[in-house]
Amino acid sequence: VSTQSTGIKQGAEGRIYETTFMGRPCLAKVRFKKAYRHPILDEKLTQRRLTQECRSIQKGRALGVRTPTVYFVDQNSSTIYLEYLRDSIVLKDFIDQQSDGVVTVCEAVGRELGKLHSGDLIHGDLTTSNILIMTDGTPVIIDFGLSTTSALVEDKGVDLYVLEKAFLSTHPSCEELLEAIWVGYRKSYSLHKKIFVKLDEIRLRGRKRSMVG
Repeated sequence: VSTQSTGIKQGAEGRIYETTFMGRPCLAKVRFKKAYRHPILDEKLTQRRLTQECRSIQKGRALGVRTPTVYFVDQNSSTIYLEYLRDSIVLKDFIDQQSDGVVTVCEAVGRELGKLHSGDLIHGDLTTSNILIMTDGTPVIIDFGLSTTSALVEDKGVDLYVLEKAFLSTHPSCEELLEAIWVGYRKSYSLHKKIFVKLDEIRLRGRKRSMVG
């Protein structure tokens, strides 16, 4: 990463920098080394996840989902150079600002998630901070660092449950917007009935665990 880079976000798996690549503005996502892991194991896991993240970004795009363009992958520094979508806002802020057309946008988000699952792509960390909204209302799905490929109904149900928990935690009085996401999901994924039956089961398991403590 360039010495002129500016750190703008840090997560559990890495840090995001604003920088340039081949003269164009971009984001550099650098994965951390995990000191608690054996160095060789850590390197193998990091490279595997780096590869999976790039593949998932590209697969999402192939499925018709808007994702950031990958400019370059530096395996030596465990860094992905990504398109910098300046004209965007995270869904969390879009909802908080009570922007016009928020219901329509949430339904569009659901359609994009349905496309991911139709291609057996599990995001793994769906939150309102990992979805960008462009100025024209187009959703962009970002941060595929925990993504996997799976055809299992359970995995897709868990993916939606993670989003639901995160959504209602951040926006507890906006259940109608979550429902709009589900409406969009149903419209774009033909197997949605199986997924929502499983989601109900997962919710029940979650409540039982809460009661047990």
